Amino acid sequence: MPQSTLARLQDALGATVSTDADVLDASREDRSGWRSATPPLAVVHAASVTEVQQVMRIAYETGTPVVPRGAGTGLAGGAIASPNAIVLDLSRMNRILEVSEADELAVVEAGVLNGDLNDALAPLGLWFAPDPASRAISSIGGNIATNAGGLLCAKYGVTREAVLGLAVVLADGRLLRTGHRTVKGVTGYDLTALMTGSEGTLGVIVEATVRLRPIARGEVVTVAAAFPNVEAAAAASAAVTAARIRPAVLELIDAAGLARVAAHLGPDGIAGTPIEHIAPGETFLLAQSDADGAGTEADAIAGIFATAGGRVSRSADAAAGERLLDIRRAMHPALAASGQVLIEDVAVPRSRLPEMFRAIEEIGRRYGIEIPTIAHAGDGNLHPNFVFTGDEVPADVWAAADDMFRTAVALGGTLTGEHGVGVLKRRWLADELGDDSYELQRGIKALFDPTGILNPGVMFEASAR
Repeated sequence: MPQSTLARLQDALGATVSTDADVLDASREDRSGWRSATPPLAVVHAASVTEVQQVMRIAYETGTPVVPRGAGTGLAGGAIASPNAIVLDLSRMNRILEVSEADELAVVEAGVLNGDLNDALAPLGLWFAPDPASRAISSIGGNIATNAGGLLCAKYGVTREAVLGLAVVLADGRLLRTGHRTVKGVTGYDLTALMTGSEGTLGVIVEATVRLRPIARGEVVTVAAAFPNVEAAAAASAAVTAARIRPAVLELIDAAGLARVAAHLGPDGIAGTPIEHIAPGETFLLAQSDADGAGTEADAIAGIFATAGGRVSRSADAAAGERLLDIRRAMHPALAASGQVLIEDVAVPRSRLPEMFRAIEEIGRRYGIEIPTIAHAGDGNLHPNFVFTGDEVPADVWAAADDMFRTAVALGGTLTGEHGVGVLKRRWLADELGDDSYELQRGIKALFDPTGILNPGVMFEASAR
């Protein structure tokens, strides 16, 4: 069966189909550290909706698994090869099809990079607000498939809130269009929201109509502060929220993470920034205000940081603020430079951040593991990281992660705020959802994908359909 499927793909799509060993091998992993046991049957570099439909029709008729894949920057193992599967690579579908200034929307193919869209929009005074820290390399289709978050969610929302409509190729090759070009629309069930965050298990997202915003015209003011420990910094961030202040950015880097970033960038990389003056053991909290009244808002944040025990600096230099954000974005490269990384993702109510950080420190001590942690503190989303050597995640790391997930849920949170379930977290999914919700979601999967060919093993075990 695999050979006849491959022959059909090659007959229909020619050079778009690759069986090159290096190409197949590259599809076995993403940025999560997870690597599949085997290469796929083939990688198809689709460049049009028609080609995606051809792939899905062949796959449906032959019962061949399909793994939709974008830029490969996922952090949950949600777009990696599975045995005898077709990896459907959408990175060549990278056209911006339309920008409507009047309606403040854009229509884009799934492979458009987040950063490239904003580069195209900037001369028009518009922008696409969702900003994963990987915006320069992550694709909008992948952002939507995982309902990606990022640095600006507390003020501007997650990806779902910027998606108006989708074009999705279903398991049997049909093209489904969901949503509206209007700001409002409540006809029928919200299939756009259902597809957003579905991780390629319900259909292949090929096109998106996304909401744009006017670029803020006010100044950008950055407030940075060093705190003696991570709990004090977490309490300061929670106090900002409690004061009804919503900065565009509110990011926290704990002492272990900050030390790794500073070592990776070197003295020149942090020179002239507040990070240059942080002492060992201190935690860094960064806020950024934009739009009208940014200066007044930044003053209020600075006051809260100082009251909470922070050593505060404030700057209205936009370039300096962007440099601090670039240092924040360097966290994952810094960790990857010292070993394999399991990048985790939990979220708790913002008022429970100090408790979650305390729990992470206790879990690290219990297992003898350093857990460098960063957080989108403005929305309670933490990224604890485990650095290890070898190809397999050690058992003690998984045990520590298990404790961490259960603690987050016990605090009223979730085991994933933005990375998705993928294959990394499927074993904990039912525990968080409960039996009824879990079975209903499996039923939705079976309705959209009755033969179970779409991303088998992602979110649910491969046999769960």
